[in-house]
Amino acid sequence: MGIVIGMDEAGYGPNLGPLVITATVWEVPGDPHDANFWSAFAGLVSSEPPATECHIQIADSKVVYSPARGFDNLETGVLTACGLLGWMPTSFRDLVQRVTCLSAGDLATEPWFADRDAALPSVIRAEHASRLAAAWEEKCHATGFRLRAIRSDVVLTQRFNQLTRQFDNKSTALSHLSLNLLRQVWSPGETERTLVLADKHGGRNRYQDLLAGIADGQFIFCVDEGAERSRYRIGATEVVFQTRSEQHLPVALASMVCKYLREVAMIFFNAYWREHVPGVKPTKGYPVDARRFREEIDETRRRLNISDDVLWRER
Repeated sequence: MGIVIGMDEAGYGPNLGPLVITATVWEVPGDPHDANFWSAFAGLVSSEPPATECHIQIADSKVVYSPARGFDNLETGVLTACGLLGWMPTSFRDLVQRVTCLSAGDLATEPWFADRDAALPSVIRAEHASRLAAAWEEKCHATGFRLRAIRSDVVLTQRFNQLTRQFDNKSTALSHLSLNLLRQVWSPGETERTLVLADKHGGRNRYQDLLAGIADGQFIFCVDEGAERSRYRIGATEVVFQTRSEQHLPVALASMVCKYLREVAMIFFNAYWREHVPGVKPTKGYPVDARRFREEIDETRRRLNISDDVLWRER
């Protein structure tokens, strides 16, 4: 048996809303480098949009979701994966409690989350996700693949700002957060053969010094470093940072979980500001529109005594 860990993020570029990082952890038969998830789950799971209700789309979240495509396929993939772990989230807070370390107090530091929740699923039927989860679980039993965990970090604005100031670099902050999340689901002394797959962090090519921070003194061997891929070995584990890593199902699922958590969080964010600034156009938080939104709510933000450090990501 081997282990494959896929990691990705959503919300690295915006000035508004959280950054979300997720790791999905899978047990696979044999050598993890040989694990073919697409073949194992063929006929049920693919990267293509579903033609019927008996098909689950797992792909880069930018492919699965857009306002034009709608929320259905994103929510189906994420909640069906939760079903593989034996539970189905009933609300946003339930999902956050199960996959992150955030407490109710942490959420309350941003007023758009305080005392708010939303029932899940939001657009699909729970029975639909449960049925697909049962079919996916049958595939897992038949092939020897098993989803062991989904773990996320929802990085709220004030913490993001603190870290970018500490490291004086947005990319280093992302790497620090990502590797700390990896450390929650992986041990440097892991004896099972493990493959960690992650997207490149802001164009960074060198990760050895960053890995040293979570390797507990284990020797880190650099296999290669370059624009397309950087690979390292730590004991029985190989860590790979590569472009277009969402081609791998564990990374694609991580991407979808990140996007799902962030999109639901932005629903709360926009609802809060519409209550206080009627008629304000909702935002996705990306730079140009974020500046427009910030200007339109600024007077109300000051009146509500919400600091800019809680609202606005500096980088």
